[in-house]
Amino acid sequence: MRLCAIDVGSNTVRLLVADVLGAGAWRIADQDQTITRLGESLAHTGVLGEAPMARTLDAVRAYVERASRLGARDIRIVATSAVREASNGRAFAAGVEHATGRRVDVVSGEVEARLTLRGVRYGLGALSGSMLTFDIGGGSTEYVLSRGDDVRAVISLRLGVVPLAERFPFPAHVSRARYRELEDEVRRRLDRELPEKIRTARVEHLVGTAGTVTALAALDLGLVHYDPDRVHGHVLRRAAVERLLARLCDLTVEERAALPCLEPGRADLIIPGTAIVMATLDRIAIDELSVSEYGLREGVLVDAIEDHHGSRPSAAP
Repeated sequence: MRLCAIDVGSNTVRLLVADVLGAGAWRIADQDQTITRLGESLAHTGVLGEAPMARTLDAVRAYVERASRLGARDIRIVATSAVREASNGRAFAAGVEHATGRRVDVVSGEVEARLTLRGVRYGLGALSGSMLTFDIGGGSTEYVLSRGDDVRAVISLRLGVVPLAERFPFPAHVSRARYRELEDEVRRRLDRELPEKIRTARVEHLVGTAGTVTALAALDLGLVHYDPDRVHGHVLRRAAVERLLARLCDLTVEERAALPCLEPGRADLIIPGTAIVMATLDRIAIDELSVSEYGLREGVLVDAIEDHHGSRPSAAP
């Protein structure tokens, strides 16, 4: 059986098509992503703009058609922060449904966080002890504190790289003073908004997922061409993140866009994303994080497989 998950994020639309190998696992048949910047200017206007909606609709429609041609029996579309927060988000979701003939599930921040955890746990397997998973998105960042399958605390913060990049633009070289203003704001937000259970937890494993941490991992590995197998499970140490940050700050946005494995659409987002990484490392008082290629869209597949088979798939091979 072939299933498909499409993640409509505030910055990126992600596609995953997979063949289910019984109830235990799946094999990836196709995957892709397109940066559409759906949440562009949302923080200022409260609405999704016409151009971002058009770009995103085109991407989703193309992915639905692609999955259909590949024979996917079940195509699940999940929309997150930008769609749930915009005053016209539900109308946009209805328009996508009309254009594609597929239901769009606008998930809450908590559901998004829990689905992300399911994807991460499938990808990394069982990790002993307490784990804090964080997902830096275009419009929000989710944190999930867990031990095994037991979720201890979950929060979705309206702390995304798109509005941060709009408030703290760095088209030229990044001044350390201005970067410090950005990171200090992120730190204050974490201090104020993270639940006490997360702020005071003794975390044994910090796991990051989504574009910022995977891009940092690719840069740390010195990849010329992005290799998800090498990125997945890579350990990013604080010293490496600090070194990468210094390198990125010395570049203009055009020079960042030219780096291998850093998409041009992420060149202005990598600085605020790295600020969230650094602030999280400091807030949790830990010196390294594990990188997960698996996240929300994989969690959607875990749910789909449970619906079809009645049991959760095991960890990825």
